[in-house]
Amino acid sequence: FYSLNHDMTLAEFKFIWYMEYSHRMWGRVVGLAYLLPAAYFWRRGWLSRPLKGCVLALCGLVCFQGLLGWYMVKSGLEEKPDSYDIPRVSQYRLAAHLGSALVLYSASLWTGLSLLLPRHKLPETHQLLRLRQYAHGTTALIFLTALSGAFVAGLDAGLVYNSFPKMGEHWIPDDLLAFSPVLRNIFENPTTVQFDHRILGIASVTAVTALYLFSRKIPLPRRARMAVTSLLAVACMQ
Repeated sequence: FYSLNHDMTLAEFKFIWYMEYSHRMWGRVVGLAYLLPAAYFWRRGWLSRPLKGCVLALCGLVCFQGLLGWYMVKSGLEEKPDSYDIPRVSQYRLAAHLGSALVLYSASLWTGLSLLLPRHKLPETHQLLRLRQYAHGTTALIFLTALSGAFVAGLDAGLVYNSFPKMGEHWIPDDLLAFSPVLRNIFENPTTVQFDHRILGIASVTAVTALYLFSRKIPLPRRARMAVTSLLAVACMQ
């Protein structure tokens, strides 16, 4: 307020405050929705030994996610000397918070589906092994793309160029490597961050499409076929 937003009203501040407050309360509800049933199932003896390990790991991730969220928000409240820019959280902590959330969500979904759906017993052919390896590689690429999106958000890098496929008048912008040392551009130069996110996004869609086309050559169960088709549909929509 003192540095930048002199005309902000109390009502406008409350809108921001309630967004943050709702996010925190929702996170705590999610934590309780996991912890309370897990404790009940544990006490009733419904969990096998391997499942107990999964439950403890997920419990640790839930708690870690909340702690990481506090650590991220804290960076947005730290006054930076000689800075009159818009207050924002650290893009590094934002990416860590998002990455942790994705791992937690994926692990929860995988654990739940493993319990609900029996695993298919398929012959370990060379093609199937390659498909599995390619699927894991595509997963890693999508995860990296999502993390790069957190850097875009943290630096407001999406506001730098709003044209596609070119960035302004160039395919490769002039200020791509403006920061020194060069490695710093990947994480702190808004132009480079947006450029990397575009490349990763295009690579992710290409990888998903290639995965789908490769899967068509292999006899797969209906459930696996639906998963690959849904992945392609969501990638195109995204």
